[in-house]
Amino acid sequence: MNLVDNLSQKMSGQPQADRASLYVTLINWVIKKRWWLLVLVIAFCVFMPVAVIGLTWFNPQPDVWQHLIDTVLSELMINTLLLTAGVAVGVFIIGVSLAWLTAMCQFPGRKFFDWALMLPFSVPAYVMAFCFLGLLDYSGPIQTWIRDHISSDFNLPVRNTAGVICVFVLAFYPYVYMLARTSFTNQGRGQMDAARGLGCNSWQAFWRVMLPMARPAIAAGMALALMETLADFGAVSVFNFDTFTTAIYKSWYGLFNIYAAAQLASLLLMFVIFCLWLEQSARGRARYEQSERQQKQHLYLLSGWRAIAASGFCLLILALAFILPVSQLVWWVVETQLADFNARFVQLMVNTLGLGSIAAVVTVTIAFVMAFAQRVENNPTLDKIARFSTLGYALPGTVLAVGLMVWFSWIDNTLIQVLREYFGLNIGQLFLGSVFALLVSYSVRFLAVAYGPVQSRLEAIRPSLHEAAQSLGASQRQILWRVYLPMLRPGLLVAGLLVLVDVMKEMPATLLMRPFGWDTLAVRIYEMTSEGEWERAALPALTLVIVGLAPIIVLMSKSRKNY
Repeated sequence: MNLVDNLSQKMSGQPQADRASLYVTLINWVIKKRWWLLVLVIAFCVFMPVAVIGLTWFNPQPDVWQHLIDTVLSELMINTLLLTAGVAVGVFIIGVSLAWLTAMCQFPGRKFFDWALMLPFSVPAYVMAFCFLGLLDYSGPIQTWIRDHISSDFNLPVRNTAGVICVFVLAFYPYVYMLARTSFTNQGRGQMDAARGLGCNSWQAFWRVMLPMARPAIAAGMALALMETLADFGAVSVFNFDTFTTAIYKSWYGLFNIYAAAQLASLLLMFVIFCLWLEQSARGRARYEQSERQQKQHLYLLSGWRAIAASGFCLLILALAFILPVSQLVWWVVETQLADFNARFVQLMVNTLGLGSIAAVVTVTIAFVMAFAQRVENNPTLDKIARFSTLGYALPGTVLAVGLMVWFSWIDNTLIQVLREYFGLNIGQLFLGSVFALLVSYSVRFLAVAYGPVQSRLEAIRPSLHEAAQSLGASQRQILWRVYLPMLRPGLLVAGLLVLVDVMKEMPATLLMRPFGWDTLAVRIYEMTSEGEWERAALPALTLVIVGLAPIIVLMSKSRKNY
């Protein structure tokens, strides 16, 4: 700012030649600070949706809020609290227990379950939801068989809070399982044996030693599971279970009030921030520690009924979370005889892959710019700004979409007014409801997904390579293209693949911001499930599941390399 102020003061009353030199000075300063400016622009794009949502409170909607208070607001808050509490308990119990068994115990099928228990990652929660209802609802095959063969009066209600919690637990337990398993593997059984040598029994050693040491990993996994739960729109819609995400959507498309939707989004955002604060508090100052000696320790050998129980428990969770939903999808696809595999479905695939591919390229490019800027500048402040830019992943898709819609709506209205008053041009909206706005939402939402692999790969490149290239006379651009990009190619491909799959499965932001005619597979699933046509939703759902297996393969390959 000092440079800009000095330039503005010197430009008043200066000859034209001097002004030209000042412009050159300003341009040189911009070139010198280009990495800072790029990272600041990225951080601005993340900050603006949140800021805009907060600013909407200056335009209160008393009538709408009175209607919400009189009708559904208390129900929304209770449902959201019950859902998050239930999911937190469920993913903790299932994720930690499975992680302990596969990381520390030897039992039949352990090597298979070690990687197979991550397969539910490929099944979106909204897909698991309608498969769950298709199997277990009153008219589903399981209850129908029970009424035909056991009890004609049998009726197990599943469209309730417990049913929604079960679906989310089965869909999101892999977050806790994966991180807790890594922590237990790193600890080994040495700590456990030491505690038992000091007089603790097995349960005491686990609760007092192993579990506290794994707390940072477990807290991080639970935070991710809760973020996904709060961000979900499709699964709760299938169950007609009202939460803040469904209320935001109805406020926009039902009440046509974007300000009320934004204010509801701000309440959801406050809840997300509170969950993140709890996770950071639980994490404390704990750090991960690895020990090669401990990793090579022998596993606890389970035998008899314990071995059968361990294998049965792992198989039960895998069957409920992956085998049964996928089998149901395959059955529905076979039953419909691919009736919906037509030009319309092909267009949906083209739209989905096109949006996902473009978003992956854009997001990975932004992640690379941020990571490379940190490497070049090596400044702690820039590092903090870059890490702030990755917080978009913590924003639910509905919150981000509403914030961007308000922002782009203001830009469009301003441009339309200026062009009409000063140039006599009548134009429509440029950004709102455009592919550009949708790509911005994808990039902000999934920047953290791309940034992780790119940053970790970049850190593995020794700074001495950069210095050696400079000593040979290479410019910074040549170093970028001939040194960094070839070595970063694996990390860039992994990051692009992860973003592609996440974009293809993203439902809330796509529903709210997609341009007219740009329906995707996720939108098609929502349309069919909202009408109760589970069979017709099976084909696009199975397609997403198959595509979602790609990052699972990447995670498994990384796991094999690390362990």
